[in-house]
Amino acid sequence: MTAPPLHKPLRTLTPHHITAGDTVKLAVLTGPADGSPTTVVFEIWEPGGSQPLNWHDTAVETFVVLSGHGRAASDEHTRDLAPGDVLVLPRGSRHRITNASTTERLYTLTIMSPDEGFAALIERGPATTFDADDLAVLRTAALA
Repeated sequence: MTAPPLHKPLRTLTPHHITAGDTVKLAVLTGPADGSPTTVVFEIWEPGGSQPLNWHDTAVETFVVLSGHGRAASDEHTRDLAPGDVLVLPRGSRHRITNASTTERLYTLTIMSPDEGFAALIERGPATTFDADDLAVLRTAALA
């Protein structure tokens, strides 16, 4: 007998900042707490926002751009990001993503495999909330 599928209604998702004052909020959609070695996250960059330079010793990080425009830097490489783009960052790459817009948010689905402690890092951070724009993008992504 197999386990039943996991179901998480939207109302049960809580976004977090990794640290207070961050310009990126993240909501873990699934990860180790659900029995998965891979973590899937809905990420939201405020206009002009960015994540700090970071890297993952064993994980590959994949971003699917849902809405907005960004710029990714990975080691000596840079790429502009637009809706529909997929960015795959190899393990060990030193990288950061910046929202290229000063007026609109950047939204991604992010997959970290293996998790490498990512979900726990996010969920230890201060909780925040989704607003109507965030929910609209997440609902649209679910319908695509």
